[in-house]
Amino acid sequence: MSTHALTRHPTPSFKAQSHAAVNNPDLRQSFGGAMDFLQAKRASQFPDPEGFAELRRLSEAVRRRCLAKLPDLLVQLETQLTANGIHVHWAETPDEANALIHGLIAARKGRLAVKGKSMVSEEIELNAYLEARGVTAIESDMGEYIVQLAGEKPSHIIMPAIHKTKADIAALFHQHIPHAPYTEDVDALIQLGRNALREHYRQADVGISGVNFAVAETGTLCLVENEGNGRMCTTLPDLHIAITGIEKVVEKLTDIVPLYAILPRSATGQAITTYFNLISAPRQPDEKDGPREVHLVLLDNGRSQAYADEQLRQTLQCIRCGACMNHCPVYRRIGGHAYGTVYPGPIGEIISPHMLGLEATRDLPTASTLCGACSDVCPVNIPIPDLLIRLRQEAARPPSDMPLHPLQGQGASYRLTTAWVWRLWAAVYGHPVGYRLFSWCATRFRRLTPRRQGGWTAHRTPLIPAAQSLHEQLQRRRPTAPAAPESHRP
Repeated sequence: MSTHALTRHPTPSFKAQSHAAVNNPDLRQSFGGAMDFLQAKRASQFPDPEGFAELRRLSEAVRRRCLAKLPDLLVQLETQLTANGIHVHWAETPDEANALIHGLIAARKGRLAVKGKSMVSEEIELNAYLEARGVTAIESDMGEYIVQLAGEKPSHIIMPAIHKTKADIAALFHQHIPHAPYTEDVDALIQLGRNALREHYRQADVGISGVNFAVAETGTLCLVENEGNGRMCTTLPDLHIAITGIEKVVEKLTDIVPLYAILPRSATGQAITTYFNLISAPRQPDEKDGPREVHLVLLDNGRSQAYADEQLRQTLQCIRCGACMNHCPVYRRIGGHAYGTVYPGPIGEIISPHMLGLEATRDLPTASTLCGACSDVCPVNIPIPDLLIRLRQEAARPPSDMPLHPLQGQGASYRLTTAWVWRLWAAVYGHPVGYRLFSWCATRFRRLTPRRQGGWTAHRTPLIPAAQSLHEQLQRRRPTAPAAPESHRP
């Protein structure tokens, strides 16, 4: 088995990358304008708050019910897909998923794959794995194609090239597409990209796609898209390989209705997407198109860890709309690449620790203001701030404290010195005598306060105690009780 290792571990570079992003005025302006646009588009699709609340309640109920039955639904899905003629494969790790997919392609001597949009394939770094073994994988989603030409990763899960300008794309196409003229006309650029991709569709040995929803009842793979590229990838090549996380299973075909109704509205502000593909079987003898062979790879990659804990299981409700990212004040200022993970923004902060471990992601749960904007717009009502607080607690958990379902990398942020500081704080503030003594010393020796106070003084003035505590000031203002009259004295 391959020892291919994921390289996108954020901890060593997250703080430096976020600092660089904040100090990049062009990036901040670009993302600020894009987020304003997306927020306005989404708001136009939900003019009735009560209607949105009802649709969200229904979508949340569907996801919660299906997750509660997930083990049984996965078995049912495999049984139904197999009966339909679709091969099902299970992968616990990215290495296993990559090896499975490469094995399927190598068995047919494939050399060129066209890919529909799939964040799970980004999660396992499939393109790099295949390229190292002589298989070229071409992204067919226009945004993914652009960042692939640039040698970058997506900065948004729905709009991968949102950080690129027209000039950036014009230069990329002029450099990488043969005979492409330099133009900043958007329509002309789109046509150039489409013409280049058409040749790949004709020559591809295999089509690779993601899956938005997998229906256990009918053995159906559902694919949401706007460009038609997903349909080309899953129809023209003789071999179609789909990959998805195990949490994407729903129980019934009717469960798709509310999820599909709320997904495009939350993601791109569309009432409906251009294409909604339902794939239930390979090409039948009386059909003229479609793949002759279909495979589905179901990936775990830390999802079982989240599933084992009742609270953290809510992370798996996500339908990957990106609305939480579009409304996050932190993501708006630093963009997607600063996170260093496949899933940036609020959803990445709660799901990446399960995939990469808390050692590699200890900074992500703290990269939030906990303002709650993400949970307010989440179409399936994931309590993201609550989950962020929980992950912060898990990252700082003492090594000796072992919960029922430990997280990979639990205690990564634990520091003995920090623990002793908090114990001292509790001792001082938990006893009146200790608190008063501390207050007296802090006010009398205030000039000894250090001028550098960690991250606080990076952008703020130092915290210096007042000359008098509030208690002392109130004591000075308290009026003196009048003396008792002579007649009342004993």
